[in-house]
Amino acid sequence: MASTVTDRSPERPDTGPPPRPGYGQLLRTRGAWTFLLPGFLARQPFAMLTIGILLLVEHTNGSYFLAGTVSATAGVAMALFAPQSGKLADRFGQRAVLLPGVVVHASAIALLTALALLGAPLWALYVAAVPAGASVPQIGPMVRARWAAKLDGSPLMPTAAAFESVTDEFTFVIGPVLATALCTGLHPAAGLVAEASLTLVGGLLFAFQRRTQPAPNRRGSGEAEGHVSALSVPGVRVLVIIFLGIGSVFGGMQVSLTAFTQEIGQPGINGLLYGTFAAGNMIAGVVCGAIAWKVTPQRRLLTAYPLLVLATSPLWALHSAPLLGGFGLLAGLCIAPALITGYTLVESLVPATARTEAFTWLTGAVALGQALAATVGGQLVDAGGSKAGFLVPLGGTGLAVLVLFALRRHLAPKDSAARVVAGSERGVGHREAVSVD
Repeated sequence: MASTVTDRSPERPDTGPPPRPGYGQLLRTRGAWTFLLPGFLARQPFAMLTIGILLLVEHTNGSYFLAGTVSATAGVAMALFAPQSGKLADRFGQRAVLLPGVVVHASAIALLTALALLGAPLWALYVAAVPAGASVPQIGPMVRARWAAKLDGSPLMPTAAAFESVTDEFTFVIGPVLATALCTGLHPAAGLVAEASLTLVGGLLFAFQRRTQPAPNRRGSGEAEGHVSALSVPGVRVLVIIFLGIGSVFGGMQVSLTAFTQEIGQPGINGLLYGTFAAGNMIAGVVCGAIAWKVTPQRRLLTAYPLLVLATSPLWALHSAPLLGGFGLLAGLCIAPALITGYTLVESLVPATARTEAFTWLTGAVALGQALAATVGGQLVDAGGSKAGFLVPLGGTGLAVLVLFALRRHLAPKDSAARVVAGSERGVGHREAVSVD
């Protein structure tokens, strides 16, 4: 075996540099499509749940405020319970968690829908919203964990993170539109029925793709390789705060744009303005994934996040829809680089046996930040209009960037040198190793 390696090594300069990381190369990864297609189907309901609950409860209860609190209850439960789902998936395997999980979620949605249609008291809806949100399958983090398992140490990891960011953003654009169309065009409960059906069918199809799922780690917490929880890694705790700030942008923009369009008498352009913001995120995600980065992820995050703070800073002072659309696009363009880089850092900070949990902490942080921002933003809008609401994204990202710079040392992987050597041995190419160093 050693002689074979020696014979091949002199020929490497003649073969030229390794292929440039890109989407084409990423999507040619063996076995990728077997989990991408069912994963795409199963993750659509993620963005349909809260809007579906909001529209159904508002129809049966008559209050947007009360419907929003039931919807927020499900969102907070999803954010808090998601990491536990990821931890179980790391230990017992994704299939073992998904099979019962999708059944529980579909049953919880059916219960919540029935209670709302039967006119149950508000407290019963709150109780039912907890398992409905807590049981949401974490398909996005599971897909990311599969990419990480297949591309460990590869320069394609940032491309995979960018691809997943674009997919997530596409989900958050299509999901609410689909749920709203079903609720308004067919029946107020149709959005939640579709959400539960897609979760059940897509989740089962994804769960049965066993060949690409990361190997479970059934060892106890006292054994080597790592940690009881991904949250015990200091860098993950820093990233959770960073992602809470990103969630504050999503939540703050949703509430404040809705208020702004109502203030100017054009509520119909709310979807257009938020779509412009989301489009900026998607465009930046595509571009980030197409770039062969030579700058370390830590340095990229330290550059990208302050730009996001700057992009959100003028929103409160804008008074016209075209200007708000333009700066909303700019804010969206600044989100993707920070989001993608944060997910990329997980590969170097967290052992493979805890990556699904780590990804769910970050995804849950975005959801929690979004729910908190929507709540705080709604109160500020009631008190001072949309102008006050647009201060939420600035405040959330501003606090997060202070934490980022204060604790940036925790984002440097301790085993970076070992990863470079390992990547070189797998054929990644020593040019990549030099750029990392």
